[in-house]
Amino acid sequence: MERTEGTEGNRSLAETETWSGSWSDKLIFFVNGKKIVERNADPEMTLLTYLRRKLGLTGTKLGCAEGGCGACTVMLSRYQPHTDQLLHYAVNACLAPLCSLHLVAVTTVEGIGSVARKLHPVQERIAKAHGSQCGFCTPGIVMSMYALLRNNPTPKMADVEEAFQGNLCRCTGYRPILEGYKTLTMEGGCCGGQGRENGCCLTNVRADLNSQEDADEATSLFNAADFVPFDPTQEVIFPPELMTLCKGQMPRSLRFRGERVTWLQPANLDEFLHLKWQHPDARVVVGNTEVGIEVKFKNMLYPVIISPSFIPELHAVVHVDDGIEFGAACSLSHMGAVLRMAVQTLPPHQIQVFLAVLEQLRWFAGQQIRNVAAVGGNIMTASPISDLNPVFMAAGCKLTLICKDSRRVVPIDDRFFVGYRRTALRPEEVLLSVHIPFSKEGQFVSAFKQSPRREDDISIVTAAMSVTFATGSDVVEELRLSYGGMAATTVLAKKTAEKLIGRSWGEELLEDACSSLAEELTLDLSAPGGMVPYRQTLTLSLFYKFYLTVLQKLHLQGVAVAEVGADCLSATEVYQPETLSSTQIFQEVPEDQSKDDMVGRPMMHLSAMKHATGEAVYCDDIPLYENELYLAFITSTKAHARILSIDVSAAERVPGVVSFLFASDIPGSNITGPVNSDETVLADDQVTCVGHIIGAVMADTQSQAQRAAKAVRVEYEELPAIITIQEAIAAQSFYQPVTTLQRGDLEAGFKQADHVLEGEIHMGGQEHFYLETNATVAIPKGEDGEMELYVSTQNTTKTQYLVSKALGVPSNRILVRVKRMGGGFGGKESRTMMLSTVVAVAANKLKRPVRCMLDRDEDMLITGGRHPFYGKYKVGFLNSGKVVALDVSYYSNSGNSMDLSYAIMLRALFHMENSYSIQNIRGQGFLCRTNLPSNTAFRGFGGPQGMMVAESWITDVAQRLGKSPEEVRRLNLYVEGDSTPYNQILERLTLDRCWDECLLRSGYDQQRAAINLYNRENRWTKRGLAVVPTKFCVSFNTIFLNQAGALVHIYTDGSVLLTHGGTEMGQGLHTKMVQVASRALGIPHSKIHISETSTNTVPNSSATAASVSSDLNGAAIQIACQTLVKRLEPYRIGNPKGTWEDWVRAAYMDRVSLSANGFYKTPDLDFDFSTNTGRAFSYFSYGVACSEVEIDCLTGAHKNLNTIIVMDVGTSLNPAIDIGQVEGAFMQGLGLFTLEELHYSPDGVLLTRGPGSYKIPAFGDIPANLTVSLLRDAPNEKAIYSSKAVGEPPLFLAASVFYAIKDAISAARAESGLSGPFRLDSPASAEKIRMACSDRFTQMFSEAEPGTFRPWSVRV
Repeated sequence: MERTEGTEGNRSLAETETWSGSWSDKLIFFVNGKKIVERNADPEMTLLTYLRRKLGLTGTKLGCAEGGCGACTVMLSRYQPHTDQLLHYAVNACLAPLCSLHLVAVTTVEGIGSVARKLHPVQERIAKAHGSQCGFCTPGIVMSMYALLRNNPTPKMADVEEAFQGNLCRCTGYRPILEGYKTLTMEGGCCGGQGRENGCCLTNVRADLNSQEDADEATSLFNAADFVPFDPTQEVIFPPELMTLCKGQMPRSLRFRGERVTWLQPANLDEFLHLKWQHPDARVVVGNTEVGIEVKFKNMLYPVIISPSFIPELHAVVHVDDGIEFGAACSLSHMGAVLRMAVQTLPPHQIQVFLAVLEQLRWFAGQQIRNVAAVGGNIMTASPISDLNPVFMAAGCKLTLICKDSRRVVPIDDRFFVGYRRTALRPEEVLLSVHIPFSKEGQFVSAFKQSPRREDDISIVTAAMSVTFATGSDVVEELRLSYGGMAATTVLAKKTAEKLIGRSWGEELLEDACSSLAEELTLDLSAPGGMVPYRQTLTLSLFYKFYLTVLQKLHLQGVAVAEVGADCLSATEVYQPETLSSTQIFQEVPEDQSKDDMVGRPMMHLSAMKHATGEAVYCDDIPLYENELYLAFITSTKAHARILSIDVSAAERVPGVVSFLFASDIPGSNITGPVNSDETVLADDQVTCVGHIIGAVMADTQSQAQRAAKAVRVEYEELPAIITIQEAIAAQSFYQPVTTLQRGDLEAGFKQADHVLEGEIHMGGQEHFYLETNATVAIPKGEDGEMELYVSTQNTTKTQYLVSKALGVPSNRILVRVKRMGGGFGGKESRTMMLSTVVAVAANKLKRPVRCMLDRDEDMLITGGRHPFYGKYKVGFLNSGKVVALDVSYYSNSGNSMDLSYAIMLRALFHMENSYSIQNIRGQGFLCRTNLPSNTAFRGFGGPQGMMVAESWITDVAQRLGKSPEEVRRLNLYVEGDSTPYNQILERLTLDRCWDECLLRSGYDQQRAAINLYNRENRWTKRGLAVVPTKFCVSFNTIFLNQAGALVHIYTDGSVLLTHGGTEMGQGLHTKMVQVASRALGIPHSKIHISETSTNTVPNSSATAASVSSDLNGAAIQIACQTLVKRLEPYRIGNPKGTWEDWVRAAYMDRVSLSANGFYKTPDLDFDFSTNTGRAFSYFSYGVACSEVEIDCLTGAHKNLNTIIVMDVGTSLNPAIDIGQVEGAFMQGLGLFTLEELHYSPDGVLLTRGPGSYKIPAFGDIPANLTVSLLRDAPNEKAIYSSKAVGEPPLFLAASVFYAIKDAISAARAESGLSGPFRLDSPASAEKIRMACSDRFTQMFSEAEPGTFRPWSVRV
């Protein structure tokens, strides 16, 4: 039936629902002030897809598609008729349904400023404060800050930190972002040099400089006085037309019908109830934070969605006599604001429940999720690990449920959640409101959440506890203990509570409670989520915290109870984050250095402003080509199996599907691999890992291609699979060769030793989590087999070669182009070719452009990561602590192909002694062949794994001798002239200088004394300290890779185009190369431009890797520039008063070439591994870090308190970039050693496939006090302008945090009478920390014997 305005438009949805036909309403919304009228709004489309694909606004990025990274953050603005106010709030565009935006104003990063127009202060400050490296996360961070300022023009730093809880950055280490935005806060606002009463930033910096002994030492990377002032009155206004529409329109029903889904938006409560009665199976959606995930990742399809977002009753907040009633559609942010107001105005005894809810809301997801997630949605999701449901249950909250014919009120108790993600609601019922009661006199309520990461993380165990006492007594009248994460639903420990009623709150009650809880809250050993003994221990630990907290409060109220000992008080403290304090120290350039010479100055990343405005173009931002198709992978669901059949019939029926691709479609060779040709482009008859690429689907859109790929049915015959290192050892499943590096006489060394100890450590893998996933666009040129590829890769040449091999054409027909990457970290060195080769073959087959950008879950599943390592060692040492013999074996989980595993193991062996001189040493490396996706290069390339094992044995030595680990480390440190295990003499060694400066800046002795005192005074929190050095070998292991080319063009207007073989992935390589060329040519950097990296300008380039790209490409550029300077010299001499442009024009008129190539190879590299002779590396980078941590012995949570890093980067080319690299590498290492865990099922299925389950460090994980000092007066003659490599060397310094944690655990173990070496595997997760702090709670639960049950996940 044709729909005309003015007839059906006035009817309700309930009335029209029985009509035939497929009409949809018009969706009206505004984007950056421009009116959008969408007549065919698709309920399955997100705002992000619409912005990027329909409107071409690509500044908003796709990072995860699950609301976990913040890259897609935009601001929504709504007019609220009931308050006559505008509401501005940040949301995740990847989850926001397009159909939810009727009469909403959307502001994206493009809408607030641009490079051509003018940058908004929020954009300018993150750029000029060096808060952007790869830039992919930057637009989202900008918009989070912008939304905060729209609501609060004078925020505090705590507000800024809260606003960023839903944003991730993998590059910067977060510090410069916070420093830049601190200038917009009350604590750090800039007065522009006007002289604020409480101290001007300029005055303070100058005072700091004047107080320094070294006049050439600088501590400021940017000048806040340069920033444009922030004027909140100049913001973009709410569109007047939209305001008129909002005010002039009565609430009306809306219907949007898509291909598979109908979206119904009722105008009032009656209509909502009628629709739910008509469609009992319809999903009710408010924020889409749960349904969006189900649809995207669990392949759920809901044909009817009801969105009651504008029904007043569902948003009402009603203050009643015994509490507050919240409408079920109230956002968590709004609920938090109401509760905070109540806490400020109500008497203390009434707000206990509210405080518990607020405590959970502090750590509930990120701000973008809290802004849209409804309190009712959180309850109805019925998650067993819900943060809020235990509080609602413990507090006795009540729910009002209504349907078309009835209304009832039910308590949230053990009968409400009837099963996994199921509630007692009838299908036609809806949740109207939640009643949160006031607490009573004598009632105490606490809430707890333990998760892998504090910010924006799902729980391991949550708990809420409420106890009520008779007035003035310690006798329990009522007790409710509610837990999440201990069953398939939120549970009440009713048996335990019943036993404790009528008992006095004391030690006897505590003992009985713990025994009862241990019996009542049991978990199956195979329970989803694993960590069973830890979770059981947490139930007791959290109750003990509650016990102490209540005991302390009773004591303060004058009730006669035992006083909580001073040493236990820290267990009752609620975590309060500290605001970051940081210092950056670097050497100023000489006073006589030309102002145009930017080498050594903290110059901003050349693309930073484009990052901040969303104008920087990444691979998937390239506009769609005419006739372009989208590709999606068909991947294996088995770890090892034969393919029996592939059925595409269901996939063929998906609209938009054009073609399929399998091994038989490859015109050239199906054999591939970056080094060893031991892989296939597409699986032929066998798969060897889950995620193995079997084929691909090409369709008109991404969603169609992905739907079709999931519809392909593959039949398998399963084969035996090897998943873990231990299984590979048992089966002797190794790639050859087994590698050995040896020097000295091991037997004699062990005979010389006073002590010999053996140990082992396992180090988990790591996901790269570059914010931009792998992406490729392939465009066939239509003649001679030519093809152009835009690829997000670190390795253009290898991409070119493998594509040409698969297509059966010479490399000269394939052009690979890289503008920039949104992060790489080694993950785009070799594994990108899996994607680019398949996309190229598809484009060749169909003779049409083909595009693919992997979703986060696909990227994590398919591409591999850092190699997990298992290290076994035997170490001989003297009574002094001097190590005289070491025998170490490394086992890496290489996966289903060799990839770069051999070179990674070589580098592990080259770093097996870290920074310690050992005369008798042997290292062996075994590459485990398993049925996991092939692991690959990752920042450090085996070095961190090698050094981690070294720090384990040196800590064991110290603990065996009862000495300080720092004393033993210092004793064994290399000195100038020492020789490495590969017989390279150490020259210009600065390790000792780094060590001494680090200890001096940290005040190590005073710090150690303060920690010892703290640990004596506190039983349940302990502090630890560690100083860890690093020595990083600089050069590619493989000699021929140590080469680079450059091409420099000077145009007749004097502008310079620079091209080199390195790729820009956020590390600032292009910026540094422009600085190098600027000095070499003697011209301002503004005259020099780098457009891209491509195989048709600089051929045969090595991968941008091994931290040598500045060294190699910088030297090649310098050589090319020197050639040009020599050619221009006669014209400069002939016209000494002329300008650069004059000399260039004169040379051109004289027919002199203004284009030059440069080529450089690292000299003197000739190492032979078989004989252990020759020079292996050009030079070494050194650094030392001192870190202090505090652990919570009851939960395993830890705080990073202080870190001081001293790094030798030679003479820095750019201190801002180098300090950014140090901090970014350190934070990535912090994730590796303390946070990031990849979980695999026993069948080899990766269980952690996105930011919801895999946690990289967030803003709140930065050490509260962070100092980075670049070592002064340490020029390096081996590299360009005396600089040194900086990308990888600092990463291992984060091990100082790991070993500080181990130090703190040692103090906790001492309380239980345990001393000496103990094993702590990496990462030092909350689980491992808690279980290592052996005490009476952990001892109530024992680890089950492996093989007696099927674990949820295995250590690979």
